[in-house]
This record gives sequence, C-alpha cells and structure tokens, in this order.
Amino acid sequence: MDHVSINVEDLDAAKRFFFALGMEFAGEAKVGGPMVGRVIGLQDPMSDVVFVRTPDGHSQIELVKHLAAPDPEGPAAPASNRLGLIHVAFQVEDLRDLLAELHALGYDPLGTVENYEDVYLLCFLRGPEGIIVELAEDISAKQAA
Repeated sequence: MDHVSINVEDLDAAKRFFFALGMEFAGEAKVGGPMVGRVIGLQDPMSDVVFVRTPDGHSQIELVKHLAAPDPEGPAAPASNRLGLIHVAFQVEDLRDLLAELHALGYDPLGTVENYEDVYLLCFLRGPEGIIVELAEDISAKQAA
C-alpha cells in the first residue's frame, strides 16, 4: 500500500495532529485541473495536498483540502461502528506519554486505554474533523520480562 488519503477542511489542524502522533512531513503540492478531475470524478477540482509519513518511512497519509469542490455537508464524526473506512492504526513506543502530549493539545481517547491479552496497550482517539486513529503499544516483550 502506498498511502491512505483523508479529506480535511482545516489542513493546518490535521497536520498538527499527525505531527503530534510522530508523523513527519513528506511533501506538499497544489493539484487539480481536467486530468485530476477525470481521475477522481469531480468537475474542475483544485486541492492543497500534504503528505505525512511514519518515521520508518513505510507508510504515508495524504491530507487533502478540496478548494474548488468542497464537501457541502462538512466534516462528520462517525461512530466507531460506522460502515466504511473508519480509522487508521499506528504502533507507538510509549502510549501513555503520547496520550499526555495529545491531551495537552485537546485530544483524548474515545473510550479507555486497554491491555489486549498482554500483547498491546491500545485505545482509539478522535482527531480534528472526526478522524479516528487507533494507537497501539506492543507490550508483549515487557510482559515477558
């Protein structure tokens, strides 16, 4: 997989959120025009696009702000059981420290932080515009020690 794309209204807030998760800037561009419109099925689109990548360089997220064809319904915050693509998951080094940093930025877990069978410490978190991320810390080695 090359990347996952997320449409946002507030591109700066989305960048801050993903940078707080430890993602790194990978590039940006303004894209649009007839060829892009034919590919994505919109008339005369124009978008600001920012790519962020995981520190290991293996995964990317494309953040897209549609300028010429914004979503007339605006952002919606789906429930965790909504049909369709709902969340993106990240493995993190120290979940509790990261959650303290994210709390200071105004982001808190949707529910509780749970130990999943002594393998992962995990939670779901809602970011800007309803984006849901799953955060998981591999605790299996810590539990075995």
